[in-house]
Amino acid sequence: MRRALLAFIVALALGSCGQNDGKTHIYLQRFFGECGAEYGGSTDVAKAEGECGIITTLVNRFNAENPDLHVDVNVVAWPGYPQLAAQMAARDPPDLVTMHAGVISDYAADGLLEPVEPYLKRAGISPSEFTDATRLGVTIGNRVYALPWDTHGGLFHVNTALFEKAGLMRNGKPVLPTSAEEFLQQARRFKQMTGKPYLIQSNVGDPAYAARNQYTYMMAQGAVLFPDPKQIRLDTPVGRQVAAFFRRINEEQLGTLNMDTPAAIAAFVSGEGGIYPTGTWMIGSFEKEAATPGRPLYQHYAVFPYPRLWGTRVEYVSGHAWVVPARKRTAKQQDAIARFFRFMADHNFDWARTGHLPAFRRLLADPRFAALPHRADIAPLAEMGRPLPGYVRRQNAIEGIVGEEMAAGFIGQRPIDVALKQAEKRTNTLLGELN
Repeated sequence: MRRALLAFIVALALGSCGQNDGKTHIYLQRFFGECGAEYGGSTDVAKAEGECGIITTLVNRFNAENPDLHVDVNVVAWPGYPQLAAQMAARDPPDLVTMHAGVISDYAADGLLEPVEPYLKRAGISPSEFTDATRLGVTIGNRVYALPWDTHGGLFHVNTALFEKAGLMRNGKPVLPTSAEEFLQQARRFKQMTGKPYLIQSNVGDPAYAARNQYTYMMAQGAVLFPDPKQIRLDTPVGRQVAAFFRRINEEQLGTLNMDTPAAIAAFVSGEGGIYPTGTWMIGSFEKEAATPGRPLYQHYAVFPYPRLWGTRVEYVSGHAWVVPARKRTAKQQDAIARFFRFMADHNFDWARTGHLPAFRRLLADPRFAALPHRADIAPLAEMGRPLPGYVRRQNAIEGIVGEEMAAGFIGQRPIDVALKQAEKRTNTLLGELN
């Protein structure tokens, strides 16, 4: 703890005090972990692996290619917002910060972030280059508040060995349902043929899972979840239909019930179920299992966006982005930020190797991206993905509320109508307390 505090103080000093090396310094604060022991001196981005390795090597490479600049980095524990709030309260925020798209509205509404159009223009980047999902995620009130870095969301991770046993493979691909009724039919068949659950679910301690399911399939039917910045609308015929569907899955024991995220991951890699709906960030780990002889997923792993069960193909997503906290900066520091944006845009493919979807539309057609494992199958998520509206604040807290209440409804701890009403009431109370 003492060493971590010392490192934090040193990082603050680097960001707020001038340096005597003749370089223009900007101070970057990020999550994604600390891996300086392995990648601290590396500039070979192609050899870097994982979120931490790739981002560390990218910053090293930027510093090496821009000898007149230096990016000083402070790594914070995920998600890093308590530290950022303290820095902003002290009026000494970093110059660049990694931020989840769903959090941007909280800071932008209070004037704590700069719109980034001037930096994008100087960097030769147009918002029209962003995918639909990432552009919506960083746009609030027709202003762009971040350089988007990726799209992440839920995917259906599939054990194709069990799907083959259930007779649900066609031309080497798993057959996914195209309606809610077909989903139930396949799930029953899968359970009968394999003796295992169709779905592996993290219903315990993972509110994002239940919230993502409810959001996605209401949005697919055209539901307006937030008719205005102060109100969520879940207790509707569509909301009840979606919630009742997931309740039925559990009533028929077609999915696991009492697993948290570690247990669900362990069950999937052990071959204990057909589909595990979880995030893009798990592709690398599951692909490693699929490449290891003797493991249950060996040569039997596939992954796809959530299937269309109602309405249109829409899925709730979020993403990571680079924001610029509001503070006074020199012209050279502003230029350094623009150059950093240009560099990161040029290296967005490298970040896509993590499993997250690219922020730039051009990369979806890039042969390098298509050659990565499973990327051709998950690429549609970058265009079909939709974040919550930019005017919605406290999105993370709301996800926790909605996920908690809907999980209780899905697994039968409370009636569906009560869960929906409670989710609405608690969310609207939270939003009503905002200025």
